[in-house]
This record gives sequence, C-alpha cells and structure tokens, in this order.
Amino acid sequence: MMSLNTQPDSPINVLLVDDDEEFADLVAEFLIAEGGFRVTQRHDGVSGVEAAVTESFDVIVLDVGLPELNGFESLKLIRKKVDTPVVMLTARGDDIDRILGLEIGADDYVPKPCNLRELVARIRAITRRIGRTQENADSGGHGTVIGDLKIEAGSQSVFRSDKLIALTGAEYLVLEALVQSAGQVVDKDSIARHALGRRIMPYDRSVDAHVSNLRKKLGPLSDGRQRIKTVRGRGYLYVTTA
Repeated sequence: MMSLNTQPDSPINVLLVDDDEEFADLVAEFLIAEGGFRVTQRHDGVSGVEAAVTESFDVIVLDVGLPELNGFESLKLIRKKVDTPVVMLTARGDDIDRILGLEIGADDYVPKPCNLRELVARIRAITRRIGRTQENADSGGHGTVIGDLKIEAGSQSVFRSDKLIALTGAEYLVLEALVQSAGQVVDKDSIARHALGRRIMPYDRSVDAHVSNLRKKLGPLSDGRQRIKTVRGRGYLYVTTA
C-alpha cells in the first residue's frame, strides 16, 4: 500500500508519468539536482499504472493529458490498488480538471506549465505528511470516537458504525483537522496546512473538493444533519451529535 520512506537520508522515490518526454526530463533533472529525489519516468497511462501498482513509490506525479489512458482513467485504476499520494499536473486555469482529479482521489495538483520549485514544494509537503502519519503509527497512535465515527490515527483508518470507509491520505487529514476541533469552525488555510502541508492559494478548491468527497463517503449524521457544515466566509465545522 502506501510507501513510507522514513529514513532521513533516503531519497524520495517519485514516479513521474508525463507523455512530454522533454518536459519529463527537465522535471527529473531538476528534482535530482535539488537533492534527495529518485525519479522513475513513464510516458503513457498504461505503463504508468503498471509501475504505480507493481513498484513502491513515495509520490506519483501524474499528468492529465496522457495517451492510451488519460490521467483520470489512470488514477482510477491506481486507486483501486494503492493509496500512494498523487499530485496531478493539470492545464493552467482548467478548474474542471483540478476538481475532477481531486474527486477521483488525487491528493493535490499543480497547473502546467508549472513552476518547478512549486512542484518540489508540493512533493516535499506530501512526504512530510507521510512521515507524520508513520510517526503516529510507530507510536501506536490513538483512537477517537465521535458519534458514529471511530478514527484510528495509528493505521489512518476511519470506521462509520464499524464499517471501514476508504479515504485518501488527504481526505483523512482533512477529517482529522475538523474532528480535532469538532463543534468549532476551522478555516480553510488551517485545513490546507494540516492536510496538504501548504497554505491555501487564491481560487484553490482543493480543500472544498476533499470536504465534498468526505460528505459523500461518510454520509449524514444519524439524525439526517450534514456532518460537515460550511460556514460561509470562514471555513468548515464538524457537527457534534449533542
């Protein structure tokens, strides 16, 4: 399942799937020059999916516009097998692609043509998040029960009425941020820092998309109320059952 590279001197193992070989080479060279990265390249959806589900990676960088299988189709297949964090490369300004990728199971996105330093920052943020999750697992974590939900930090598992709910890493951490402050409003920037390791950007819908996914997967409270409430202009609130 999720690759957890926790050795401080170990390189971050990145799978880069992009059909633009010149661009992929540029990204790979930049990552390697930054230090601390190992990059495997694939240039179509079919081989990208095969590598993602048969080899171990810390992060997958996945382009939307791939031949044979596009990025969305590839992501669906990857998510059936592994929960490795995925950063999608989307067309600049194409909000539909961004939201669709997040709905399917991407953790984050970077628009193309992208700033390579921004891409590096996103990858590092995800790996820091993975390291934090591993620390919880190694320490045994803790269990939280709130209404019909049971959250096990050590295994990053969520149960609703004893039924396991499959969440991506980003979705789990968004839920964790909300539940830790249940009954109180949590602003989007705080959620993004906790779940994505970065600040929310202007016109950034990533937190909104992850919350939308959580609502669909977790369903309403037993009394029919929506468990995650939007507080317009402020953020989100996890509703307590009291």
